[in-house]
Amino acid sequence: MEITFSRGHLRPWQLDDAPSLVAQANNRRIWRNLRDGFPHPYTLADADRWLVVANKFDPPQNFAIVLHGAAVGGIGLLTKEDVYRRSAEVGYWLGEEYWGQGVMSQALPAFVDYAFERFDVCRLYAGIFAWNPASGRVLEKAGFQCEARHRSAITKDGATTDELIYALVRDKT
Repeated sequence: MEITFSRGHLRPWQLDDAPSLVAQANNRRIWRNLRDGFPHPYTLADADRWLVVANKFDPPQNFAIVLHGAAVGGIGLLTKEDVYRRSAEVGYWLGEEYWGQGVMSQALPAFVDYAFERFDVCRLYAGIFAWNPASGRVLEKAGFQCEARHRSAITKDGATTDELIYALVRDKT
């Protein structure tokens, strides 16, 4: 399974991605914008743990963002249950050296198309930290709209901030 976009492609994580994953993910500026389950410092043991669980879903829900043959970030989907079963949460991160180059603005729409095609969902959403407006711009470029501001909902790195909820809804019969 591979999802292409003009600058690279998305593919399921592979065990040999561990060195590249550590090289990109071991960055405090990345960690600061992600949930606490994303460790810092990011070690080879952390990469090995992730790579064991990353591909446990069929169809795949977690992908490496690959540029020039190396995994430089990740993008994934968390499906919901019960009354939320037709909604899914999208999450993503990218190595800092690739920020501001339009990589995520290309990868996210490709992933969104895949998610709507392969999963029985009509709504994708993402929650971002208010101090990360660049992530909001990425979501807006992919067609997401800001639906809500959850005030003082996130505490990370000793600071509490608002969470902005972005969503993209597609009608599905």
